Amino acid sequence: MQFIDEATIYVRSGDGGRGCVSFRREKYVPRGGPDGGNGGRGGHVILRASKNLSTLLDFKYRTIYKAPRGQHGRGKNQDGRKGEDLVILVPEGTLVRDAETGEILADLVKEGDEFIAARGGRGGRGNAAFATPTNQAPDFAEPGEPGEERTLKLELRLIAHVGIVGKPNAGKSTLVSRISRARPKIADYPFTTLAPVLGVVSHKGAPEFVIAEIPGIIEGASEGVGLGTRFLKHLKRTKVVVMIVDGAQETDKVREDAETLRREVESYDSDLAERISFLLVNKVDIPRARENAEILSRSGAGGVSGDRVIPVSAVTGEGVDLFLDKIIEVLHDERD
Repeated sequence: MQFIDEATIYVRSGDGGRGCVSFRREKYVPRGGPDGGNGGRGGHVILRASKNLSTLLDFKYRTIYKAPRGQHGRGKNQDGRKGEDLVILVPEGTLVRDAETGEILADLVKEGDEFIAARGGRGGRGNAAFATPTNQAPDFAEPGEPGEERTLKLELRLIAHVGIVGKPNAGKSTLVSRISRARPKIADYPFTTLAPVLGVVSHKGAPEFVIAEIPGIIEGASEGVGLGTRFLKHLKRTKVVVMIVDGAQETDKVREDAETLRREVESYDSDLAERISFLLVNKVDIPRARENAEILSRSGAGGVSGDRVIPVSAVTGEGVDLFLDKIIEVLHDERD
């Protein structure tokens, strides 16, 4: 399935039905009073979060959504039926903005969260509603109010407990495929992952958590270079950010990669940098990587040092259990 995480749509609610001008005309009722009913309310346009969706792909093919109008009032004090609400399902984690002003209108985080994007117009009152002791035969009624219309920008921000970032070919996909049920594309060339990947992790009976692999971050990503900020935004909801580097490179290059990752995350959102909890030095099945992990643990890189620098091998699984133990410990503290 194609991953679409941004979309722009136009929504319009239904107009209200007009009120009715009517008088009773019955045999033996020579002076029948007004009996015009009210018009029905126009249908709302409602956005509702659904766990059954994972992308905004549907909005690529349909961008205009209109709710039906309310029915007009009728004689014999019959009110018009209200227009049926139009419910639009969106994935959990959808942020709704006004496309013109950029104002955040709603954040639909969990299943069932709703936002009335456009309210239906109020139905007009029929002439029966205007009858008074001094005006017993009003010959007018209200028109229905028009519905609302607006253009909305939808942004999907994935909901995950842990976000993992690294430069292309650092081993993110291999690690995620090892610790979760996700099966991202894995190859020996850069940018094999072109969309965030979510995986559910189970470990030693602890509560399951969701990990998100964020596609390759490179120098200047926070300013739009490469895949840029398009995917950095998916870290916004994560509780823990993990950096991963290719430890089999020269020591200075490994250190530089870690510093670049932290700098790009911090440049995008300083609050996110505070959530960087671990630095994984991958490929320790290669001796140089194991040495680099020890060096970085002592000296620090990317603002991480000590036991928060974890040597792992996504291929052999070495160090992975230790990493998951520490993640669960941090998440447990977050829940408390």
